[in-house]
Amino acid sequence: MSAEAADREAATSSRPCTPPQTSWFEFLLEEGLLETHLRKAAPDPSPVQLIIQFLEQASKPSLNEQNQVQPPPDNKRNRILKLLALKVAAHLKWDLDILERSLSVPVLNMLLNELLCISKVPPGTKHVDVDLSSLPPTTAMAILLYNRWAIRTIVQSSFPVKLVKPGPPQLNIMNQIQQEKELTENILKVLKEQAADSILVLEAALKLNKDLYVHTIRTLDLLAMEPGMVNGETESSTAGLKISAEEIQCQVCYDLGAVYFQQGSTNSTIYENAKEKFFRTKELISKISSSSLHCTIDEKRLAGYCQACGVLTASSDNASQQSTPYSQIHSCMKSGNYQELVKIFLEDNLTLSLPIQFRHSVLRELFQKAQQGNDALDEICFKVCACNTVCDVMQGRMIDIQFNQLFLKPNKEKIDFLLEVCSRSIHLEHASESSQRKMAAFLRNLCLGLEDLQLVFMISSHELFITLLKDDERKLLIDQMRKRSPRINLCTKPVTSFYDIPASASVSIGQLEHQLILSMDPWRIRQILIELHGMTSERQFWTVSCKWEVPNVYGNVILGIKDNLTRDLVYILMAKGLHCSAIKDFVHAKQLFAACLELVTEFSPKLRQVMLNEMLLLDIYTHEAGAGISGERPPSDLISRVRGYLEMRVPDIPLRQVIAEECVAFLLNWRENEYLTMQVPLPLVQTNPYVKLGQLLAATCKELPGPKESRRTAKDLWEVVVQICSVSNQHKRGNDGRVSLIKHRESTLGIMYRSELLSFIKKLREPLVLTTILSLFVKLHNVREDIVNDIAAEHISIWPSSIPNLQSVDFEAVAVTVKELVNYALTINANNHFWLIIQADIYFATNQYSAALHYYLQAGAVCSDFFNKMVPPDVFTDQVIKRMIKCCSLLNCHTQVAILCQFLREIDYKTAFKALQEQNSHDAMDSYYEYIWDVTILEYLTYLHHKRGETDKRQIAIKAIGQTELNASNPEEVLQLAAQRRKKKFLQAMAKLYF
Repeated sequence: MSAEAADREAATSSRPCTPPQTSWFEFLLEEGLLETHLRKAAPDPSPVQLIIQFLEQASKPSLNEQNQVQPPPDNKRNRILKLLALKVAAHLKWDLDILERSLSVPVLNMLLNELLCISKVPPGTKHVDVDLSSLPPTTAMAILLYNRWAIRTIVQSSFPVKLVKPGPPQLNIMNQIQQEKELTENILKVLKEQAADSILVLEAALKLNKDLYVHTIRTLDLLAMEPGMVNGETESSTAGLKISAEEIQCQVCYDLGAVYFQQGSTNSTIYENAKEKFFRTKELISKISSSSLHCTIDEKRLAGYCQACGVLTASSDNASQQSTPYSQIHSCMKSGNYQELVKIFLEDNLTLSLPIQFRHSVLRELFQKAQQGNDALDEICFKVCACNTVCDVMQGRMIDIQFNQLFLKPNKEKIDFLLEVCSRSIHLEHASESSQRKMAAFLRNLCLGLEDLQLVFMISSHELFITLLKDDERKLLIDQMRKRSPRINLCTKPVTSFYDIPASASVSIGQLEHQLILSMDPWRIRQILIELHGMTSERQFWTVSCKWEVPNVYGNVILGIKDNLTRDLVYILMAKGLHCSAIKDFVHAKQLFAACLELVTEFSPKLRQVMLNEMLLLDIYTHEAGAGISGERPPSDLISRVRGYLEMRVPDIPLRQVIAEECVAFLLNWRENEYLTMQVPLPLVQTNPYVKLGQLLAATCKELPGPKESRRTAKDLWEVVVQICSVSNQHKRGNDGRVSLIKHRESTLGIMYRSELLSFIKKLREPLVLTTILSLFVKLHNVREDIVNDIAAEHISIWPSSIPNLQSVDFEAVAVTVKELVNYALTINANNHFWLIIQADIYFATNQYSAALHYYLQAGAVCSDFFNKMVPPDVFTDQVIKRMIKCCSLLNCHTQVAILCQFLREIDYKTAFKALQEQNSHDAMDSYYEYIWDVTILEYLTYLHHKRGETDKRQIAIKAIGQTELNASNPEEVLQLAAQRRKKKFLQAMAKLYF
C-alpha cells in the first residue's frame, strides 16, 4: 500500500480507544475533592471521557455580580481539574496515537498547553528560540510532545475525511458542532503559521542524542505540592518515565518525514528529506526493543511512505531504485526511456503485479504528452495500450475504447506488435482452459474487425492463432470472412501468387479487367478497352463491375450506341465520374467527365448536353465544398451557367431532377433572390416544382422587412407547403355497411412529395431562407387546436393563423419535419439562438425537460458571451422563463424555480414561495441562496427555515440578506447591478449543470 493510500485509509477510519484495565476511581478518589462531581459519571468512564470532563469543567466561564460573562477563574478547583486531566494523559503514557483518535483538536490543544504550563515553559516563548539541551528533561519532552502534535495535526488535516451522515437536526447540538468546527479551524490556522518553527524544533531534537523523561502521575503530584516541599526532584534526570534517545529520534523522524512528504506535493525536492527521515525511522525501529511502550509506529504505513519516496526520488543506488516496477516506470517516464517502459508492461502481463488503475494512469499521462505535440509518443501510446488491452482480455474485462481509437488505421507493424504481446502474455503449457479461450476469442474478433485481408492473413497464419483455435473454429471464421467479401477466396495457408500463374487468354483478360476496375486515368481506360475488344468481341465490358452505375434516364441513351467499344467507354467514364463526384474526389471526376464530353461531342449532341449538365453539377459541388465554405461568392460565369440550365429549352434531352434541385438551392444560398423573383421565365415556374418553390421562398425573404399587407407571396408559399403536407382521403364501405375514412399518406396533393421537400431544404445554407421555411413549419405545427405547448419561432407572424380543412393535414408528418429541420439547421449554425429556442420548445412539448433546459440555456449563452453580458429580452422572454420554471419544477429543482421567478418582468412570488416550501428538492438548495437578489424571497426563506428549526440554512439566508448591495436604500443602478451579477452567476452555474 502506498503512503497516500495508507494515510487516506487512516483518515477515513475510526478506531475506538482501548477501554481501561483498572478502575479510574482508585486514584481519583484519593483527591477527595470531586466526589460529588464524579458521582454523576458512569461507574467506570474511559480515560478520554475523563480528560474531556475535567477540561470542560475547568474552562467553563463564570458570571460576575452584573451577570456578565468572565473568563474561567484561576482558582484551586480549576487547577485541580486541569491536574487531573494531565494525570489521565500521563496514565496513557502520553500516547499521541490514542489521544489524537479520541480527543478533538481543541481539547488536545488545551491539554498540551496545560502540560507546557505545568512543565514551566514560559507562556509566549517561541520554542524555536529555546535551547533544548539546557532545559530540564521533562520540560524538553513537553516541548517535543507539543510540536510533534502540531505537525501531525497539520498532516492529518490535509487528508480527505469521510463525512458522517447527520441525524435529526437538534439546535443545541448543531450549535456546539459549529462552534467546535470554527475553533478547530482557528487552531489549525495558527499551527500552520508556526509549522516552520515546529519543524526546526524537531530537527534540533534529533541532535540531542540523550534520554528524556515525561511526566507521570507522581511527578505531577510533586509539581502540585508547595514549592518548598519539592526539593528539586522534578528538576533531576530521574523524575518521570524515561524515554530513550532512540525512541525519541524514531518518533520525531517519522513525524518529520510525514510533514516533509506532505510538503513535497508543492516542492518535489523535499521528498529527499522525507525519504531520509523514513529510512532512518526504519533503522531505529530495528534497534528499539519490541517491548517499548512509548514508541508506537504504524509499520505498514511507514512501508508505504518508503515505497512512495523511493518512486518519487532519484536514488544513487541503482539496485534500490529499480527494486519495484513502480520505481522503474517512474524512472522511465522521467528519463524518456519509453522502450524500457513498454518492456516492463510486457513482462507484467504475465506477473500481473501492477494494478490496472495504475497502468491506465500511465497511459493517460502518455496521451497528455502526445497531445502536447510529441508525435513520437503515438507509437508508444499504442504499444502501452495494446499491453493494457491484452491484460484486460486475460482478466475478463471489457476492451477500452482507447484501443479501438488507436486501432482505427491498423498496419503491419501494429499487428506484429499486438501478436507479440499476445504471445508473451500467455504460457500455453501452463495456461488454464479459460485463459486460452479468452485469448482465442480476442484473436477471432480481431480478424472480424479488419478489412485488409493481408492483415487478417498475418493473424490467421500466426502460430498462436493456429494453436488456440480449433479446426472447426478456423473454418467458421473463414466462412464469415467469405460472406463479408464474396469475391475474395481466403485460405489459412499461403497460395501461389496470382502473377506466378502461367499466362493464358483468360488470365490476360482477367488481368486487364482488374486494371480497368482500378484505373482512374481516362486514356488508360480507353487503351485497356481497345486491348480487351481486340481479344474478344463477345463481352460487354461495362458489366465488369457491379458498382458501375449510371442513372436510368442516361443509361437508355448510352446503351443505344451501336459501336460496342464507344458504348463501353462512355458508360464506364460516366459511371466512374459519377462515383468520384459522390465521394467528393472532384479532380478525378472532372478529368473523367472532360474525356467523356470530348468523346460524345463527335457523334451525339444529346449526350454532349448531358455531359455539360453533369459538369455544371460537378462545378457546383466543387465550389460548395471548397471556396463556398469560407463564404467566397461563386464566379459570375458559374451563376450564368446555372441560370442557363434552368432556362434551357433543348428538346428530348434526358434530365436528372437533382440538377434542377441543386441549381435552385445554389441560387437561394447565394442570395440570387432578384433573379428567382423577377427574371426566371414563367413557363419554367409552371413546369419545374423546385423553381416554383425557390421563387416563392426568394420572394418571401425579400418581403420580410416590409409591411404586413405586402406579404402576398408568404400566403402563396404557405398554401403550397400545406398542400405538400396534406393527404388524399378515400372512403371505403366495410362489411357492416358503414363508411370508413382512409388516409393515403404516400400520395400528395402538392407540387412534390414531403420527402422531396425535406431533401431540398437540407441543401439550403442561407440563414434567412432556413429561418423562413422553419418558421412556416413551426406555424403549421402550432395551428392544430389540440397543441397546448406552442413552439416559438422568428417571423412566425407572417403566416396565416388557420387552415380551412385541418383533417387534411398530416400533422404527425409536420411534427417529424420540424424536428428534422431544426436538427439540420443547427448543423449549419449551432449558435443561432432562435433555432436553439425552437429545439428547446420541441423538447418541452415532448416532456423532455432536462434537454429543454439544455437548449434554453445554450440559446442564452451564445448571445451573451456565456452570460457575461445581458441576455437579450427577445431571447429570454417571459414565455421562455416560465417554461424553464416548469422544467425545473418537474425535475424537482425547486430552489432553481424560486430564483428563475425573479427573472420575470413581474416577480412571481406565489410560484416562488410554493417551490421553496417543497422539502424534496433535488438541487443544491441553500448553496443557491447567494443567487437570490429579491429581499422578499430571502425574508420568506429566513422565516421558513426558522419555522423548520433549520438554523444553518437560516443563517445562510440571513447572510444573503445582509449583503450591502441589496439594501433597499441603494440607488436603482446599484440594485440593478447586484441583480445582474447574480443572474450571471446563476445562469453560468445552471449551464455547467445542464451542458
